[in-house]
Amino acid sequence: MTKPSLPELLHAAVAAVGGTERPGQVAMAEAVAEAIDDGSHLLVQAGTGTGKSLGYLVPALAHGERVVVATATLALQRQLVERDLPRTVEALHPLLRRRPEFAMLKGRSNYLCLHRLHEGMPQDEEDGLFDQFEAAAPTSKLGQDLLRLRDWSDETETGDRDGLTPGVSDRAWAQVSVSSRECLGASKCAYGAECFAEMARERAKLAEVVVTNHALLAIDAIEGAPVLPQHEVLIVDEAHELVSRVTGVATGELTPGQVNRAVRRAAKLVNEKAADQLQTAAEGFERLMELALPGRLEEIPEDLTYALMALRDAARTVITALGTTRDKSVQDEDAIRKQALASVETVHDVAERVANGSEWDVVWYERHDRFGASLRVAPMSVSGLLREKLFADRSVVLTSATLKLGGDFNGVGASLGLGPEGVEGDDLPRWKGTDVGSPFDYRRQGILYVAKHLARPARDGERADMLDELTELIQAAGGRTLGLFSSMRAAQLAAEELRSRIPEYPILLQGEETLGELIKNFAADPATCLFGTLSLWQGVDVPGPSCQLVVMDKIPFPRPDDPLMSARQKAVEEAGGNGFMAVAATHAALLMAQGAGRLVRASGDRGVVAVLDQRLATARYGGYLKASLPDFWYTTDRNQVRKSLAAIDAAAKTAKETEAK
Repeated sequence: MTKPSLPELLHAAVAAVGGTERPGQVAMAEAVAEAIDDGSHLLVQAGTGTGKSLGYLVPALAHGERVVVATATLALQRQLVERDLPRTVEALHPLLRRRPEFAMLKGRSNYLCLHRLHEGMPQDEEDGLFDQFEAAAPTSKLGQDLLRLRDWSDETETGDRDGLTPGVSDRAWAQVSVSSRECLGASKCAYGAECFAEMARERAKLAEVVVTNHALLAIDAIEGAPVLPQHEVLIVDEAHELVSRVTGVATGELTPGQVNRAVRRAAKLVNEKAADQLQTAAEGFERLMELALPGRLEEIPEDLTYALMALRDAARTVITALGTTRDKSVQDEDAIRKQALASVETVHDVAERVANGSEWDVVWYERHDRFGASLRVAPMSVSGLLREKLFADRSVVLTSATLKLGGDFNGVGASLGLGPEGVEGDDLPRWKGTDVGSPFDYRRQGILYVAKHLARPARDGERADMLDELTELIQAAGGRTLGLFSSMRAAQLAAEELRSRIPEYPILLQGEETLGELIKNFAADPATCLFGTLSLWQGVDVPGPSCQLVVMDKIPFPRPDDPLMSARQKAVEEAGGNGFMAVAATHAALLMAQGAGRLVRASGDRGVVAVLDQRLATARYGGYLKASLPDFWYTTDRNQVRKSLAAIDAAAKTAKETEAK
């Protein structure tokens, strides 16, 4: 039997999922197959509606080597494991003459811990474990969640939190789950043979396709101890999120509350001298944190350095003592000890990292009204780490609808540790970028409108002219508006003002309900508007007449006082580069590309992306930002835009009336 061709396999897979084969999908599959075959790396931009999951799954399955697929969102993980992979595997089985196995793997804290569930969880104040089911009032929300979890534990096959619907609060889940540092280990745990996390790992070891998330991929790369099975191909979907997810995993935090918890957990498991040393160091650290002022610490103050060194040394003493002191009067001492060790090790590691003051780290102090003071440390850049850990010994495919910024892939490539496209060297991985386009005709389906007549926005200033413009646009569109704001304060002010100005158009505001509920209500009523900030720029998929106007209040540059972004920008400038373009403009371009992508989600969608910031039309960097957006028809004519919105609104209402008949 001859080996099936890639077009044959793709055709079978597309038919199995009930899709339509598109030229961009075919081009993507061919590019992915070529990269896998020659062991190179690929950045592929595939617009909304391309069908990119099949564009990479089919050539990966055809190749026959183990592949890891990492995504940023739960929704895509579910789509892959529950829809795309089962149907694709079934469709390709007769052609490949094998049925590839697939599995999902997440971090340990995503799985129910049977030891915690049955034996209870450690508490800070006293020895031993406590039964959280007895401690929580059965009529309270926490008590009800815990009882649901106990019932669910008898039904679930995976123990995966995301399989529990409806979900439970983070507080409830924390009482029945453990981090990798807190885990006793399968060989030492009475429930090791039944452990959901261990079973997920075993399934992953046997699977040809392993679906995971960016965070676990980052842990696998950063921590040196492999958590993912050995694989020959890595596919990173939603790749525009990868750098921020890796940065998040590589960021450490130290708070007085966290340190005090570590003290309480260790106090009765170590000798008095070690416990007192840690207690004294914790008190010194807490006093300094009460005095500190928010912002970046380019040099660590001497008194803070001494406090951190004292904390580090005391934590090291406690870690040693935890390994030698035993107390048989403590119930389930191994679990108590493991949790205490995890807490103290985290304190030690972050204190040592900050005290050492690496030039490659950024340290800053934050104070929140709700959460108090915190000291944070993050890598200046993760590009070197990614170049070394991600692109060695395997072929890597990175894909997203937004990878080509300012007309090329070099900006995103640089953030991933790659050199300019086409430039090769001893330590520079070989890669290429390809844009397979979109099935949508953006110039016919959408308008990019820049409100050039508005005053230049000032930081955190009142913008009466912007609110006037926004009001008129919403009225012309008949509601149907997704408002993307550069800050939560701006979104709240706009919602408050417009609710009084145009009460006939309901304004939903992020934070007033769950994100899922907000999007559901927004999609259900075309007259409704939805306002919010960061997660809405990337997390809304509402095709059809409910979203025909996407408004950006201003270009989403990072705040000038953002410690990490400003440090990265300064580092580029000191190296002779353009820090603003490399960091701030790239950040804004990526967010704007994602935000503009909310407008056209289906072939019948029509509408306007309105940017209420004149700088997109007048500033030198405006061309770079516009080149990062879909190729909409461009205008600064406010009257033309209002006419277009009114026409789109009228057409949508006519279509609805016709459908009703």
